[in-house]
Amino acid sequence: MLDERKAAILRAVVEEYIDTAQPVGSAHVVRAPGVHVSSATVRNDMATLEQEGYLRQPHTSAGRIPTEKGYRFFVDNLGQPAALRGSDAHQVRSFFEQAHGELEQMLQDTSRLLGDLTSYAGVVVGPAPTEATLRSVQIVSLGPSSMLVVAVLSNGAVEKHQLDLAEAGAALADGVGEERVAAATAHLAAQLSGSVRTNLPPLPVTGDTATDALCELAVASLRSAHGEGPDQVFVGGTAKIARAFDALETVREVLGILEEQYVVVTLLRDVLDRGLQVAIGTETGMAPLAECALIVAPYQAEGEPAGTIGVLGPARMDYPQAMAAVAVVGRRLSQRLTDG
Repeated sequence: MLDERKAAILRAVVEEYIDTAQPVGSAHVVRAPGVHVSSATVRNDMATLEQEGYLRQPHTSAGRIPTEKGYRFFVDNLGQPAALRGSDAHQVRSFFEQAHGELEQMLQDTSRLLGDLTSYAGVVVGPAPTEATLRSVQIVSLGPSSMLVVAVLSNGAVEKHQLDLAEAGAALADGVGEERVAAATAHLAAQLSGSVRTNLPPLPVTGDTATDALCELAVASLRSAHGEGPDQVFVGGTAKIARAFDALETVREVLGILEEQYVVVTLLRDVLDRGLQVAIGTETGMAPLAECALIVAPYQAEGEPAGTIGVLGPARMDYPQAMAAVAVVGRRLSQRLTDG
């Protein structure tokens, strides 16, 4: 642990470097809040901080910049969570007041919102069906021989699966009228609402052959669709993150990672599993992200885990505001999915 004076000096260096991206000299630090000592003392303490691995000097005669250890100390000692700036808080409120429609579009827009708030890449991992129950199931008629089953999940996801009545054989050969569609919808709602998405129960018969055939066809479509495809990943603000790094090769590597959905999902979950909210440099576990930092948070629906959000940017990021943005957006997204 650092004493109060060295901690104040380190904090001043980190904040100035985040703001300017330029090595920080003692002339600036001596004027920083909480630093009430001479320039000579500041220089000596900065040299000590360098020896202890919190700072480094990029080249002779330059000021100093934070190391990964320095950033970690800064993040771990931020104290009370920062509040979003007024305009950003208003932007979040307006976004979720107007957020409607299908879940996928809302999550894509949420990733863009995170990108706009932080000027880094916003990442949202969509809910997995295994973590959801069925809120409702409805059959919608598209024509004499074509139906659509619409399932709304507790995590806010909406599934749509088209039904081909020809697959049900003779029972539905002549099509289905609106009365039977309504009866099948009511039966599905009564039997499946509240069921775990990945463990749908068998349906009891209604006594009407056509209604039962339509219900079985709907349930079969839901069961066959279970587990299709990888977790959905939504990324916003990639153009902004491209401007956040000086090295073109770093930009290429970061953008390449963001294009690999499985890698992104694994990265975010691994950080959370290790009990971290902020992973800096090598803490991400990925060599191409050695100059990056990742802030993550889970979001929920009806009190149950639904997915993960985060921002990925340079290690020289504005941690207080980025952490505030992730926390506030995560809470509002959880509320929006719970309220439906």
